[in-house]
Amino acid sequence: MDAQHDPRFAGLPDRPGKIVAVHVSYASRADQRGRRPGAPSYFFKPSSSVAATGSEIVRPQGTELLAFEGEVALVIGEPARWISAERAWQHVAWVTAANDFGLYDLRANDKGSNVRSKGGDGYTPIGPALIDARAIDPAALRLRTWVNGEPVQDDSTGGLIFPLAQFVADLSQHFTLETGDVVLTGTPAGSTVVQPGDLVEVEVDAPASGLTSGRLQTRVVQSEGPSFDESVGSLPAVDDAQRVAAWGSEEAAGLVPAAGGDAEAVAGDGAPAGDTTTAGLTSELRAKLERCPVAGLAQRLRGMGLNNVSIDGVRPLPGAGKIVGTAKTLRFVANREDLFRSHGGGYNAQKRAFDAVGEGEVIVIEARGDSTAGTLGDVLALRARARGAAGVITDGAVRDHDAVAAAGVPVYSSGAHPAVLGRRHVPWDHDITIVCGGATVQPGDIIVADADGALVIPPAVAEEAVDAALAKEDEDAWVAERVSEGEPIEGLFPMNSAWRERYEAERDGTAGQGGAAPQHGAPG
Repeated sequence: MDAQHDPRFAGLPDRPGKIVAVHVSYASRADQRGRRPGAPSYFFKPSSSVAATGSEIVRPQGTELLAFEGEVALVIGEPARWISAERAWQHVAWVTAANDFGLYDLRANDKGSNVRSKGGDGYTPIGPALIDARAIDPAALRLRTWVNGEPVQDDSTGGLIFPLAQFVADLSQHFTLETGDVVLTGTPAGSTVVQPGDLVEVEVDAPASGLTSGRLQTRVVQSEGPSFDESVGSLPAVDDAQRVAAWGSEEAAGLVPAAGGDAEAVAGDGAPAGDTTTAGLTSELRAKLERCPVAGLAQRLRGMGLNNVSIDGVRPLPGAGKIVGTAKTLRFVANREDLFRSHGGGYNAQKRAFDAVGEGEVIVIEARGDSTAGTLGDVLALRARARGAAGVITDGAVRDHDAVAAAGVPVYSSGAHPAVLGRRHVPWDHDITIVCGGATVQPGDIIVADADGALVIPPAVAEEAVDAALAKEDEDAWVAERVSEGEPIEGLFPMNSAWRERYEAERDGTAGQGGAAPQHGAPG
Protein backbone atom coordinates (compact mmCIF):
# COMPACT_ATOMS: atom_id res chain seq x y z
CA MET A 1 0.00 0.00 0.00
CA ASP A 2 1.28 3.50 -0.85
CA ALA A 3 2.30 5.41 2.28
CA GLN A 4 0.01 8.30 1.40
CA HIS A 5 -2.96 5.93 1.48
CA ASP A 6 -1.88 3.85 4.49
CA PRO A 7 -4.24 4.93 7.28
CA ARG A 8 -1.55 4.45 9.91
CA PHE A 9 0.28 7.54 8.63
CA ALA A 10 -2.73 9.82 8.27
CA GLY A 11 -1.29 12.23 10.84
CA LEU A 12 2.01 12.64 8.97
CA PRO A 13 3.03 13.88 5.52
CA ASP A 14 4.46 10.43 4.72
CA ARG A 15 5.81 7.30 6.35
CA PRO A 16 8.85 8.40 8.38
CA GLY A 17 12.21 6.89 7.59
CA LYS A 18 13.08 6.85 11.28
CA ILE A 19 11.59 7.83 14.62
CA VAL A 20 13.97 9.00 17.34
CA ALA A 21 12.65 9.30 20.88
CA VAL A 22 14.17 11.22 23.79
CA HIS A 23 14.45 9.57 27.19
CA VAL A 24 13.94 11.91 30.21
CA SER A 25 13.48 15.50 29.03
CA TYR A 26 10.94 17.37 31.21
CA ALA A 27 11.90 18.76 34.61
CA SER A 28 8.65 17.48 36.12
CA ARG A 29 9.40 13.92 34.96
CA ALA A 30 13.03 14.14 36.06
CA ASP A 31 12.04 15.37 39.51
CA GLN A 32 9.50 12.57 39.78
CA ARG A 33 12.23 10.08 38.88
CA GLY A 34 14.73 11.66 41.28
CA ARG A 35 17.42 12.38 38.68
CA ARG A 36 18.20 14.89 35.97
CA PRO A 37 20.25 13.93 32.91
CA GLY A 38 23.24 16.06 32.02
CA ALA A 39 22.62 15.62 28.29
CA PRO A 40 19.84 14.17 26.12
CA SER A 41 19.80 10.45 25.38
CA TYR A 42 17.74 8.65 22.76
CA PHE A 43 16.30 5.44 21.37
CA PHE A 44 14.76 4.43 18.03
CA LYS A 45 11.21 3.31 17.33
CA PRO A 46 10.22 1.53 14.08
CA SER A 47 7.94 3.30 11.66
CA SER A 48 5.72 0.21 11.78
CA SER A 49 4.73 1.32 15.31
CA VAL A 50 2.99 4.46 13.98
CA ALA A 51 -0.80 4.69 14.25
CA ALA A 52 -3.36 7.38 13.52
CA THR A 53 -5.98 8.92 15.77
CA GLY A 54 -8.88 6.60 16.53
CA SER A 55 -6.65 3.52 16.51
CA GLU A 56 -6.49 0.72 19.06
CA ILE A 57 -3.42 -0.38 21.01
CA VAL A 58 -3.38 -4.03 21.99
CA ARG A 59 -2.09 -5.11 25.40
CA PRO A 60 -0.52 -8.56 24.94
CA GLN A 61 -1.58 -11.56 26.96
CA GLY A 62 0.36 -12.11 30.17
CA THR A 63 1.25 -8.43 30.65
CA GLU A 64 0.04 -5.72 33.02
CA LEU A 65 2.13 -2.55 32.65
CA LEU A 66 1.11 -0.77 29.42
CA ALA A 67 1.75 2.95 30.03
CA PHE A 68 1.07 6.04 27.91
CA GLU A 69 3.41 9.01 27.43
CA GLY A 70 1.94 12.12 25.86
CA GLU A 71 4.61 13.91 23.80
CA VAL A 72 5.31 16.69 21.32
CA ALA A 73 6.43 15.25 17.99
CA LEU A 74 8.71 17.17 15.62
CA VAL A 75 8.54 16.39 11.90
CA ILE A 76 11.71 17.21 9.97
CA GLY A 77 11.23 19.35 6.87
CA GLU A 78 14.77 19.84 5.56
CA PRO A 79 17.61 17.34 6.01
CA ALA A 80 19.82 18.23 8.96
CA ARG A 81 23.46 17.27 9.38
CA TRP A 82 25.99 19.04 11.63
CA ILE A 83 23.75 22.02 12.26
CA SER A 84 23.93 24.43 15.17
CA ALA A 85 21.25 24.83 17.84
CA GLU A 86 20.61 28.34 16.49
CA ARG A 87 19.75 26.99 13.03
CA ALA A 88 18.10 23.74 14.10
CA TRP A 89 14.49 24.97 14.26
CA GLN A 90 14.68 25.96 10.57
CA HIS A 91 14.84 22.23 9.78
CA VAL A 92 11.57 21.44 11.62
CA ALA A 93 8.53 21.70 9.38
CA TRP A 94 5.70 20.70 11.72
CA VAL A 95 4.84 19.77 15.28
CA THR A 96 2.00 17.52 16.39
CA ALA A 97 0.84 15.24 19.20
CA ALA A 98 2.23 11.78 19.84
CA ASN A 99 1.79 9.00 22.36
CA ASP A 100 4.92 7.01 23.14
CA PHE A 101 3.32 3.86 24.58
CA GLY A 102 5.56 1.43 26.44
CA LEU A 103 5.09 -2.07 27.84
CA TYR A 104 7.17 -2.18 31.01
CA ASP A 105 6.77 -5.96 31.26
CA LEU A 106 9.24 -6.22 28.34
CA ARG A 107 11.55 -3.38 29.33
CA ALA A 108 14.09 -5.22 31.47
CA ASN A 109 15.95 -7.16 28.80
CA ASP A 110 15.99 -4.26 26.32
CA LYS A 111 16.44 -1.40 28.76
CA GLY A 112 17.78 1.68 27.02
CA SER A 113 17.04 0.40 23.51
CA ASN A 114 13.32 -0.24 24.26
CA VAL A 115 13.07 -2.39 21.12
CA ARG A 116 10.43 -4.74 22.46
CA SER A 117 8.90 -2.54 25.14
CA LYS A 118 8.13 0.39 22.79
CA GLY A 119 8.39 -0.99 19.28
CA GLY A 120 5.09 -2.84 19.03
CA ASP A 121 2.53 -2.26 16.31
CA GLY A 122 0.40 0.75 17.21
CA TYR A 123 2.72 1.91 20.01
CA THR A 124 3.34 5.34 18.41
CA PRO A 125 0.07 7.12 17.61
CA ILE A 126 0.75 10.50 15.95
CA GLY A 127 -1.56 13.33 14.88
CA PRO A 128 -4.25 14.11 14.03
CA ALA A 129 -3.23 17.53 12.59
CA LEU A 130 0.13 19.12 11.80
CA ILE A 131 1.02 22.56 13.19
CA ASP A 132 3.32 24.76 11.08
CA ALA A 133 6.57 25.09 13.04
CA ARG A 134 7.08 28.62 11.64
CA ALA A 135 3.84 29.80 13.23
CA ILE A 136 4.63 28.91 16.83
CA ASP A 137 7.14 29.60 19.60
CA PRO A 138 8.82 26.23 20.30
CA ALA A 139 9.26 27.21 23.96
CA ALA A 140 5.54 27.93 24.46
CA LEU A 141 3.77 24.77 23.29
CA ARG A 142 1.27 23.17 25.64
CA LEU A 143 1.02 19.40 26.05
CA ARG A 144 -2.02 17.79 27.66
CA THR A 145 -3.18 14.20 28.11
CA TRP A 146 -6.50 12.77 29.26
CA VAL A 147 -7.52 9.24 30.27
CA ASN A 148 -11.26 8.59 29.97
CA GLY A 149 -11.79 12.35 29.90
CA GLU A 150 -9.82 13.05 33.09
CA PRO A 151 -6.71 15.29 32.75
CA VAL A 152 -3.51 13.45 33.70
CA GLN A 153 -0.74 15.51 32.07
CA ASP A 154 -0.52 19.27 31.63
CA ASP A 155 2.86 20.85 30.93
CA SER A 156 4.55 23.08 28.40
CA THR A 157 7.77 22.99 26.44
CA GLY A 158 8.96 25.72 28.77
CA GLY A 159 9.34 22.90 31.29
CA LEU A 160 11.86 21.00 29.16
CA ILE A 161 15.36 20.50 30.55
CA PHE A 162 16.68 20.91 26.99
CA PRO A 163 15.03 23.11 24.31
CA LEU A 164 13.41 21.39 21.35
CA ALA A 165 15.98 22.74 18.90
CA GLN A 166 18.79 21.13 20.91
CA PHE A 167 17.47 17.66 20.14
CA VAL A 168 17.62 18.36 16.42
CA ALA A 169 21.10 19.87 16.60
CA ASP A 170 22.42 17.07 18.81
CA LEU A 171 21.04 14.28 16.65
CA SER A 172 22.41 15.93 13.52
CA GLN A 173 25.92 15.45 14.94
CA HIS A 174 25.49 11.69 14.66
CA PHE A 175 23.44 11.07 11.53
CA THR A 176 21.37 12.87 8.95
CA LEU A 177 17.84 13.72 9.98
CA GLU A 178 15.92 13.34 6.75
CA THR A 179 12.72 14.89 5.50
CA GLY A 180 9.78 13.22 7.20
CA ASP A 181 11.76 11.83 10.13
CA VAL A 182 10.03 12.22 13.51
CA VAL A 183 11.57 13.21 16.84
CA LEU A 184 9.52 12.35 19.94
CA THR A 185 10.60 14.85 22.59
CA GLY A 186 9.82 13.11 25.88
CA THR A 187 6.96 13.16 28.35
CA PRO A 188 6.25 15.23 31.47
CA ALA A 189 5.12 13.86 34.83
CA GLY A 190 1.77 12.09 34.88
CA SER A 191 2.48 9.10 32.65
CA THR A 192 0.93 5.98 34.15
CA VAL A 193 -0.55 2.56 33.40
CA VAL A 194 -3.77 2.17 31.41
CA GLN A 195 -6.17 -0.75 31.23
CA PRO A 196 -8.18 -2.39 28.44
CA GLY A 197 -11.17 -0.17 27.68
CA ASP A 198 -9.38 3.08 28.56
CA LEU A 199 -9.38 5.96 26.07
CA VAL A 200 -6.17 8.01 26.02
CA GLU A 201 -6.15 11.45 24.35
CA VAL A 202 -3.16 13.72 23.72
CA GLU A 203 -3.21 17.29 22.40
CA VAL A 204 -0.45 19.76 21.55
CA ASP A 205 -1.41 23.39 21.06
CA ALA A 206 0.03 26.89 20.94
CA PRO A 207 -2.22 28.95 23.28
CA ALA A 208 -0.88 32.26 21.95
CA SER A 209 -2.06 31.54 18.41
CA GLY A 210 -4.83 29.01 18.98
CA LEU A 211 -3.17 26.47 16.70
CA THR A 212 -3.73 22.88 17.77
CA SER A 213 -3.01 19.31 16.74
CA GLY A 214 -6.48 18.26 17.85
CA ARG A 215 -6.94 15.36 20.20
CA LEU A 216 -5.05 12.19 19.32
CA GLN A 217 -7.27 9.33 20.51
CA THR A 218 -6.20 5.76 21.25
CA ARG A 219 -8.31 2.99 22.76
CA VAL A 220 -6.65 0.22 24.82
CA VAL A 221 -7.84 -3.33 24.10
CA GLN A 222 -6.81 -6.72 25.44
CA SER A 223 -5.20 -9.24 23.10
CA GLU A 224 -7.00 -12.51 22.54
CA GLY A 225 -4.15 -13.81 20.41
CA PRO A 226 -1.06 -15.91 21.13
CA SER A 227 1.22 -15.47 24.16
CA PHE A 228 4.97 -14.80 24.05
CA ASP A 229 7.04 -17.91 23.32
CA GLU A 230 9.93 -18.58 25.71
CA SER A 231 11.67 -20.75 23.14
CA VAL A 232 12.33 -17.80 20.83
CA GLY A 233 12.87 -14.83 23.15
CA SER A 234 12.37 -13.08 26.47
CA LEU A 235 9.17 -13.49 28.38
CA PRO A 236 7.41 -10.61 30.11
CA ALA A 237 8.74 -10.10 33.65
CA VAL A 238 7.51 -7.65 36.28
CA ASP A 239 8.87 -6.64 39.67
CA ASP A 240 7.90 -3.89 42.08
CA ALA A 241 10.55 -1.51 40.77
CA GLN A 242 9.08 -1.81 37.26
CA ARG A 243 5.59 -1.32 38.69
CA VAL A 244 6.67 1.93 40.35
CA ALA A 245 8.37 3.14 37.15
CA ALA A 246 5.28 2.34 35.07
CA TRP A 247 2.63 3.70 37.43
CA GLY A 248 4.69 6.77 38.41
CA SER A 249 4.80 6.26 42.19
CA GLU A 250 4.66 3.60 44.86
CA GLU A 251 1.24 4.82 45.92
CA ALA A 252 -0.19 4.61 42.41
CA ALA A 253 1.27 1.12 42.03
CA GLY A 254 -0.42 0.03 45.26
CA LEU A 255 2.88 -0.51 47.08
CA VAL A 256 3.78 0.64 50.58
CA PRO A 257 6.84 2.94 50.61
CA ALA A 258 9.86 1.29 52.22
CA ALA A 259 11.48 3.24 55.06
CA GLY A 260 14.89 4.57 54.10
CA GLY A 261 14.56 3.60 50.46
CA ASP A 262 12.71 4.30 47.27
CA ALA A 263 11.85 1.70 44.70
CA GLU A 264 12.08 4.41 42.04
CA ALA A 265 15.82 3.87 41.76
CA VAL A 266 15.25 2.27 38.39
CA ALA A 267 16.09 4.61 35.59
CA GLY A 268 12.81 5.90 34.20
CA ASP A 269 11.93 5.63 30.51
CA GLY A 270 14.66 3.05 29.97
CA ALA A 271 17.30 5.76 30.22
CA PRO A 272 20.78 5.35 31.67
CA ALA A 273 20.74 6.39 35.30
CA GLY A 274 23.64 8.81 35.24
CA ASP A 275 23.79 12.29 36.72
CA THR A 276 22.22 11.21 39.99
CA THR A 277 22.83 12.58 43.45
CA THR A 278 23.14 10.43 46.55
CA ALA A 279 20.30 11.56 48.77
CA GLY A 280 21.06 11.52 52.51
CA LEU A 281 24.84 11.72 52.01
CA THR A 282 26.05 15.30 51.70
CA SER A 283 29.62 16.11 50.75
CA GLU A 284 30.27 17.24 54.33
CA LEU A 285 28.94 14.00 55.81
CA ARG A 286 30.86 11.96 53.25
CA ALA A 287 34.10 13.77 54.19
CA LYS A 288 33.57 12.97 57.87
CA LEU A 289 32.82 9.32 57.13
CA GLU A 290 35.98 9.12 55.01
CA ARG A 291 37.99 10.23 58.07
CA CYS A 292 36.25 7.96 60.56
CA PRO A 293 37.41 4.34 61.00
CA VAL A 294 34.76 1.65 60.74
CA ALA A 295 35.78 0.31 64.17
CA GLY A 296 34.96 3.64 65.78
CA LEU A 297 31.65 3.89 63.94
CA ALA A 298 30.71 0.37 64.97
CA GLN A 299 31.37 1.20 68.62
CA ARG A 300 29.24 4.32 68.45
CA LEU A 301 26.38 2.58 66.62
CA ARG A 302 26.40 -0.12 69.28
CA GLY A 303 26.09 2.61 71.91
CA MET A 304 23.04 3.87 70.01
CA GLY A 305 21.43 0.44 70.21
CA LEU A 306 22.27 -0.66 66.64
CA ASN A 307 23.93 -4.05 67.06
CA ASN A 308 23.05 -5.66 63.73
CA VAL A 309 24.56 -3.33 61.15
CA SER A 310 27.75 -5.21 60.31
CA ILE A 311 28.05 -6.95 56.93
CA ASP A 312 29.91 -10.01 58.17
CA GLY A 313 32.28 -12.24 56.26
CA VAL A 314 33.41 -9.76 53.59
CA ARG A 315 36.99 -8.65 53.05
CA PRO A 316 38.54 -6.12 50.65
CA LEU A 317 40.25 -7.40 47.55
CA PRO A 318 43.93 -6.41 47.25
CA GLY A 319 44.24 -2.67 46.67
CA ALA A 320 40.62 -1.94 47.60
CA GLY A 321 40.45 1.27 49.58
CA LYS A 322 37.78 2.56 51.89
CA ILE A 323 34.18 2.61 50.69
CA VAL A 324 31.74 5.40 51.54
CA GLY A 325 28.47 5.67 49.61
CA THR A 326 24.78 4.92 49.48
CA ALA A 327 23.43 1.45 48.87
CA LYS A 328 22.11 0.21 45.54
CA THR A 329 20.92 -3.30 46.23
CA LEU A 330 20.96 -6.47 44.12
CA ARG A 331 19.47 -9.81 45.16
CA PHE A 332 20.34 -13.30 43.97
CA VAL A 333 18.16 -16.30 44.82
CA ALA A 334 19.31 -19.90 44.91
CA ASN A 335 19.58 -21.43 41.47
CA ARG A 336 16.58 -23.28 40.10
CA GLU A 337 16.88 -24.29 36.49
CA ASP A 338 13.52 -23.04 35.29
CA LEU A 339 14.00 -19.70 37.06
CA PHE A 340 17.47 -19.27 35.62
CA ARG A 341 16.03 -19.80 32.14
CA SER A 342 13.51 -17.00 32.70
CA HIS A 343 15.67 -14.59 34.75
CA GLY A 344 19.32 -15.55 34.32
CA GLY A 345 20.00 -14.74 30.71
CA GLY A 346 19.86 -11.59 28.63
CA TYR A 347 19.72 -8.21 30.28
CA ASN A 348 19.09 -9.66 33.72
CA ALA A 349 18.80 -7.95 37.12
CA GLN A 350 22.56 -8.16 37.71
CA LYS A 351 23.40 -6.36 34.47
CA ARG A 352 20.62 -3.81 34.99
CA ALA A 353 21.91 -2.96 38.45
CA PHE A 354 25.48 -2.41 37.26
CA ASP A 355 24.26 -0.38 34.27
CA ALA A 356 22.10 1.82 36.51
CA VAL A 357 24.42 2.39 39.49
CA GLY A 358 24.93 6.09 40.09
CA GLU A 359 27.99 8.06 41.05
CA GLY A 360 28.76 7.57 44.74
CA GLU A 361 26.52 4.50 45.10
CA VAL A 362 27.66 1.14 46.44
CA ILE A 363 26.29 -2.02 44.83
CA VAL A 364 25.46 -4.35 47.73
CA ILE A 365 24.72 -7.94 46.68
CA GLU A 366 22.75 -10.54 48.57
CA ALA A 367 24.14 -13.96 47.63
CA ARG A 368 23.05 -15.77 50.81
CA GLY A 369 26.70 -16.05 51.91
CA ASP A 370 27.28 -18.67 49.21
CA SER A 371 30.84 -18.28 47.95
CA THR A 372 30.83 -21.32 45.65
CA ALA A 373 30.14 -19.28 42.49
CA GLY A 374 31.04 -15.81 41.31
CA THR A 375 28.63 -12.92 41.73
CA LEU A 376 30.60 -10.49 39.56
CA GLY A 377 33.65 -10.52 37.33
CA ASP A 378 35.99 -8.10 35.65
CA VAL A 379 33.50 -6.73 33.08
CA LEU A 380 30.97 -5.73 35.71
CA ALA A 381 33.67 -4.28 37.94
CA LEU A 382 34.82 -2.11 35.04
CA ARG A 383 31.23 -1.05 34.41
CA ALA A 384 30.87 -0.03 38.07
CA ARG A 385 34.03 2.05 37.80
CA ALA A 386 32.84 3.71 34.59
CA ARG A 387 29.55 4.65 36.27
CA GLY A 388 31.38 6.25 39.20
CA ALA A 389 30.29 3.68 41.78
CA ALA A 390 31.87 4.05 45.21
CA GLY A 391 32.33 0.29 45.50
CA VAL A 392 30.83 -3.19 45.39
CA ILE A 393 30.13 -5.43 48.40
CA THR A 394 28.97 -9.02 47.98
CA ASP A 395 28.55 -11.78 50.54
CA GLY A 396 29.24 -14.18 47.67
CA ALA A 397 32.41 -14.70 45.67
CA VAL A 398 34.09 -12.90 42.78
CA ARG A 399 35.57 -14.53 39.73
CA ASP A 400 38.44 -13.07 37.64
CA HIS A 401 39.84 -12.15 41.07
CA ASP A 402 43.03 -10.37 39.97
CA ALA A 403 41.29 -8.49 37.15
CA VAL A 404 38.50 -7.37 39.49
CA ALA A 405 41.07 -6.19 42.02
CA ALA A 406 42.78 -4.17 39.29
CA ALA A 407 39.57 -2.70 37.83
CA GLY A 408 39.81 0.50 39.83
CA VAL A 409 36.70 0.21 42.01
CA PRO A 410 36.85 -1.07 45.63
CA VAL A 411 35.34 -4.56 45.91
CA TYR A 412 34.68 -6.48 49.13
CA SER A 413 33.67 -10.14 48.93
CA SER A 414 33.61 -13.42 50.82
CA GLY A 415 36.28 -14.92 48.58
CA ALA A 416 37.06 -16.01 45.04
CA HIS A 417 35.60 -18.79 42.92
CA PRO A 418 36.07 -19.61 39.21
CA ALA A 419 32.45 -20.67 38.52
CA VAL A 420 29.92 -18.34 36.90
CA LEU A 421 26.88 -17.31 38.92
CA GLY A 422 24.57 -19.84 37.22
CA ARG A 423 26.17 -22.61 39.26
CA ARG A 424 24.48 -21.33 42.42
CA HIS A 425 22.60 -18.10 41.80
CA VAL A 426 19.75 -16.54 39.84
CA PRO A 427 19.91 -12.72 39.52
CA TRP A 428 16.43 -11.88 40.71
CA ASP A 429 15.80 -8.24 41.59
CA HIS A 430 17.43 -4.93 42.46
CA ASP A 431 16.63 -1.75 44.39
CA ILE A 432 14.82 -3.68 47.10
CA THR A 433 15.50 -4.50 50.74
CA ILE A 434 18.06 -7.32 50.96
CA VAL A 435 20.20 -9.17 53.52
CA CYS A 436 23.96 -9.12 52.89
CA GLY A 437 26.35 -10.76 55.31
CA GLY A 438 23.61 -11.01 57.91
CA ALA A 439 22.73 -7.30 57.76
CA THR A 440 19.54 -5.85 56.34
CA VAL A 441 20.30 -3.26 53.65
CA GLN A 442 17.79 -0.91 52.05
CA PRO A 443 18.35 1.27 48.99
CA GLY A 444 19.74 4.60 50.20
CA ASP A 445 21.32 3.25 53.39
CA ILE A 446 24.83 4.59 53.98
CA ILE A 447 27.61 2.04 53.52
CA VAL A 448 31.07 2.45 55.06
CA ALA A 449 33.79 -0.20 54.75
CA ASP A 450 37.50 -0.47 55.47
CA ALA A 451 39.95 -3.22 56.43
CA ASP A 452 38.06 -3.83 59.69
CA GLY A 453 34.77 -4.61 57.95
CA ALA A 454 31.63 -3.09 56.44
CA LEU A 455 28.73 -1.28 58.11
CA VAL A 456 25.18 -0.32 57.13
CA ILE A 457 24.20 3.03 58.67
CA PRO A 458 20.60 4.29 58.65
CA PRO A 459 20.76 7.78 57.09
CA ALA A 460 18.77 9.31 59.95
CA VAL A 461 21.50 8.56 62.52
CA ALA A 462 24.63 8.90 60.36
CA GLU A 463 25.47 12.48 61.32
CA GLU A 464 25.12 11.84 65.05
CA ALA A 465 27.09 8.60 64.84
CA VAL A 466 30.04 9.97 62.90
CA ASP A 467 30.32 13.14 65.02
CA ALA A 468 30.43 11.08 68.20
CA ALA A 469 32.84 8.57 66.68
CA LEU A 470 35.23 11.29 65.49
CA ALA A 471 35.17 12.91 68.94
CA LYS A 472 36.09 9.53 70.44
CA GLU A 473 38.85 9.11 67.86
CA ASP A 474 40.36 12.44 68.92
CA GLU A 475 40.20 11.36 72.55
CA ASP A 476 41.81 7.99 71.84
CA ALA A 477 44.58 9.66 69.81
CA TRP A 478 45.36 11.91 72.77
CA VAL A 479 45.44 8.90 75.12
CA ALA A 480 47.80 7.08 72.71
CA GLU A 481 50.18 10.04 72.82
CA ARG A 482 50.26 9.89 76.61
CA VAL A 483 50.92 6.15 76.57
CA SER A 484 53.74 6.66 74.08
CA GLU A 485 55.21 9.18 76.54
CA GLY A 486 55.35 6.46 79.17
CA GLU A 487 52.13 6.98 81.10
CA PRO A 488 50.56 3.83 82.57
CA ILE A 489 47.18 2.72 81.26
CA GLU A 490 45.45 2.56 84.65
CA GLY A 491 43.35 5.65 85.13
CA LEU A 492 44.18 6.87 81.64
CA PHE A 493 42.35 4.30 79.52
CA PRO A 494 39.55 4.84 80.20
CA MET A 495 40.25 8.27 81.67
CA ASN A 496 39.47 9.01 85.27
CA SER A 497 38.23 12.45 86.28
CA ALA A 498 41.70 13.96 86.64
CA TRP A 499 42.93 12.79 83.26
CA ARG A 500 39.66 13.89 81.65
CA GLU A 501 40.04 17.35 83.14
CA ARG A 502 43.53 17.59 81.65
CA TYR A 503 42.35 16.28 78.27
CA GLU A 504 39.44 18.73 78.09
CA ALA A 505 41.67 21.62 79.14
CA GLU A 506 44.19 20.83 76.38
CA ARG A 507 41.43 20.23 73.86
CA ASP A 508 39.76 23.54 74.70
CA GLY A 509 43.06 25.45 74.93
CA THR A 510 42.66 26.25 78.64
CA ALA A 511 45.57 24.20 80.01
CA GLY A 512 47.56 26.12 82.69
CA GLN A 513 44.67 28.42 83.57
CA GLY A 514 43.94 26.77 86.90
CA GLY A 515 43.57 23.27 88.25
CA ALA A 516 46.33 20.73 88.67
CA ALA A 517 47.05 18.13 86.05
CA PRO A 518 47.87 14.62 87.20
CA GLN A 519 51.54 13.96 87.81
CA HIS A 520 53.51 11.69 85.48
CA GLY A 521 52.66 8.10 86.23
CA ALA A 522 49.81 9.01 88.60
CA PRO A 523 46.14 8.47 87.96
CA GLY A 524 45.42 11.88 89.48
